[in-house]
Amino acid sequence: MSKKAIHTDNAPAAVGPYSQAVVAGGLLFTSGQLPIDPATGKMPEGSIEARAHASFKNLAAIAEEAGTTLAKTVKTTVYLANIADFQAVNAVYAEYFPEPFPARSAFQVAALPLGADIEVEAIIAL
Repeated sequence: MSKKAIHTDNAPAAVGPYSQAVVAGGLLFTSGQLPIDPATGKMPEGSIEARAHASFKNLAAIAEEAGTTLAKTVKTTVYLANIADFQAVNAVYAEYFPEPFPARSAFQVAALPLGADIEVEAIIAL
């Protein structure tokens, strides 16, 4: 099986030895996307909703670079610093993923890179 790394300047660059995403077996596997604005390198201040939008926009930019869309997402994983943000993030999530909705897992975690309060990864069909 071959694999191909995906990179776009419209999402934050990898901050370690990993790719923004990898294509293999007809699927796009994204790395976790923090709510970083690729233009400024900073996370939005304010609400969890603003940061959720930023993470989902980063996923969408990577999908577009790979020639697909979030509408073809089959699985997501959402990591939250505070599970109390689940409902607010869920409302934003529904704006990006149409029916049939992807399978999803959501977890509260002890900490996320760079002090983020949300990180999202996806598996998307090509």
